[in-house]
Amino acid sequence: MRTVLFASLRTYARRYAAAVVAVVAAVALIVVTNALTSATKSGLFAGIDAPFRNAVGAVDFPSEEVTEKYVEKGGWALAASMQPVRTDKTMLGQEIMVGAVSTEKRWQWQELESGRFPTRAGEAVVDANAAKTNKVAIGDTLKVGTGKSAVETTVVGLVDAPSMWSAPVYVTWPEMQGWKNQYVQTVMTAGTGDEADNWMNTDDYLTELQTQLNKEVNVVAYMVLIFAFIALFVSVLVITNTFSILFAQRMRDFALLRAMGATKRQVLRSVRREALALGLLASLLGLVVGAVLGWGIVAVVRQLAETAPLGDVSLEWPWLLSAFVLGTLTTLVASWLPTRRLMRLSPLAALRPQEGFDVRGAGMFRLGLGGLATLAGIAIIFVAVGWDDAQTGMLIVLVGCGVTFIGVMLLGPALVPGLVRLAGSALARVAGSPAKLAAANAGRNPKRTAATAASLLVGVTLTTGVLTGMNTIRAATLDEMAKQHPIDIALQAESAPLADSVLGDAKAVPGVADAVAVPGALASVEADGKPVPVPVVAPPAGDIAMKDLTVKPGTMVVSPVAASTFVENSFEASGEKVELVVGGRKVTVTLDVREIDGAAQISAATLRELTADPRTYAVWVRADAGADPEDLAGALGVLAPDAELINGKAQRAWVELQLDVFTWAVIGLLAISVLIALAGIANTLGLSVLERGREHALLRALGLTKRQLRRTLAAEAVLLSAVAAVVGTALGVFFAWGGSEILIGDMLPDASFDPPVLQLIGVVVVAGVAGLVSCVVPSKRATRVSPAEGIALD
Repeated sequence: MRTVLFASLRTYARRYAAAVVAVVAAVALIVVTNALTSATKSGLFAGIDAPFRNAVGAVDFPSEEVTEKYVEKGGWALAASMQPVRTDKTMLGQEIMVGAVSTEKRWQWQELESGRFPTRAGEAVVDANAAKTNKVAIGDTLKVGTGKSAVETTVVGLVDAPSMWSAPVYVTWPEMQGWKNQYVQTVMTAGTGDEADNWMNTDDYLTELQTQLNKEVNVVAYMVLIFAFIALFVSVLVITNTFSILFAQRMRDFALLRAMGATKRQVLRSVRREALALGLLASLLGLVVGAVLGWGIVAVVRQLAETAPLGDVSLEWPWLLSAFVLGTLTTLVASWLPTRRLMRLSPLAALRPQEGFDVRGAGMFRLGLGGLATLAGIAIIFVAVGWDDAQTGMLIVLVGCGVTFIGVMLLGPALVPGLVRLAGSALARVAGSPAKLAAANAGRNPKRTAATAASLLVGVTLTTGVLTGMNTIRAATLDEMAKQHPIDIALQAESAPLADSVLGDAKAVPGVADAVAVPGALASVEADGKPVPVPVVAPPAGDIAMKDLTVKPGTMVVSPVAASTFVENSFEASGEKVELVVGGRKVTVTLDVREIDGAAQISAATLRELTADPRTYAVWVRADAGADPEDLAGALGVLAPDAELINGKAQRAWVELQLDVFTWAVIGLLAISVLIALAGIANTLGLSVLERGREHALLRALGLTKRQLRRTLAAEAVLLSAVAAVVGTALGVFFAWGGSEILIGDMLPDASFDPPVLQLIGVVVVAGVAGLVSCVVPSKRATRVSPAEGIALD
């Protein structure tokens, strides 16, 4: 039987192409995940101890009081703040991470590349890579921050820092303390600390930090592995179908072996060894492909993004062994069901004519079970949508989606061929007899047709589900962002009105579609017996904002941050009344606390009660659709250096970019499963061409031309791909509706379900085109055989 095994591998090697591709892709994805994970860990852990070389201990996430206590005792804080940074010539960015650098040598942990470290306030150092990218040199002046909290610093040195703690710009501690949004992750102590402050010695702190970072990176890796297991599941479907077709075609060969004396066990062992050899070879090839891709991706990313936190790739043997074993087991598991038929094989089968295909569909029990599971899954999803607890509801939705999908898979042998015949009859009106033949061929072996479509169904369902869910989340999130940041760019005065020339200058800036002056005043609110200055503006009518900003008379709309300066627990202060004072005039207003940009907003009527001489306290700008928010902010910021610059367009663009990156990253990972499924369709079509060689020859002899035969095979592939895509799209949209109703409905009750119709149509079209491409090689093979040669085939 060993000779039979090697002969089978040599003879049928090309027919296993799709099975090999499926396993290689899944195994390679696991290895690439390990490569990226190891590179990320080595990048993050490199130099992680640099800031702590002279520290006795550390306190993680300290309060403001704890930070001040240890800094006064000679310690140092690892602090950062997101601030706009600009030079005299250009805007480096509206949201740049600014770190803190010490003027004491013992806490100067960055590596000096050129120049020197700061020795006093008003001096800064810049990361060498950031300086190269933004063309910043030693001696340049940076303006960091906006409004009255902005500081001007002189660049005195260029530094390099470990990626874990790196920042593009570093300023001294006095400048850092002037910003309200500063964030202190760790304060390092020069001596022992108080256990009540959660103080730890340096070694214990670094050990705990590495453990935490390791867990966070592993969580991301495990999320990526979910897609690897999806690819493995699709691989099982593709490989199972491949083995089913091949074993059906070789049934007489196996029966002949039985007639020559081979036992059932020997035949079974031979074909399973064949599957094992295929799995071992494909898994080994997957390891090589994955390793090459992993090193290549890391190298490309490090070349394109020098600041990316990626170190050296170190492939770990548990990952490699797991990937190898999973790939091999996938092949063995997929071959298990097709090989069961060999146990029922009789030697007399070698003397019987070979049927070539199985016309049996699904049994009544399977159809009944599938229908019951589908209805039960749909009911579970509807029950979950009405669930009060979002987390529990989401788990119930996932169960419902799984049960529904299993039900559809069980109904496949009846559902898919029926839909193919229905679509084929419609296509026949355009394509003629080739479409009729294609639909008939697809229906002749219902189980094979359903199994082939199932692999693509998995990928399309997940893809359309992600597209629909993310589009709904995107629409709801961007609508909420438009409410929070309705103005593209605003120049907001803080203590004195803006100059009259600012409005005209702003309108003249390239990229500005429109600008308006916003009247306001500098009011005060009494808090703890002291007046607190509160700039107020009255939003003008018009389309300058993305949302209607009308404020009711007697109401003041204010952000929680601004409200915190004069009320306690500002997030729950809506409904409270405060008294605004301008000069000798006083007006009592009701607070409406919400996330908004800039100054507090009141109605025009309220502003008239406060002052008879309102001044320009803000200029609101609407940008052109294609304007770069960072460049536009840089050009507008110089018009009023003392004003606070608020870049709502940049905020919205950043959130939109994150949503796009996440969506396409997930789609890219799911594309692996879709490609495996399409390879399975091509392989199934190719094997069926070999199986139906005599049938095609007879059709040719009866007058079917080569072009018509190619069209028949093309129509069969397109019909199969399109039907799987349509069913998968319907399932994906329904599943996404259930998930979005719970997740988004809980966070944003006003959000509505928003499927991306054009993208969903695109998925179906792409699936159909891909099916068309997959039939190119099989159709060429089918037309290469003459009618006489084909009829003579066994």
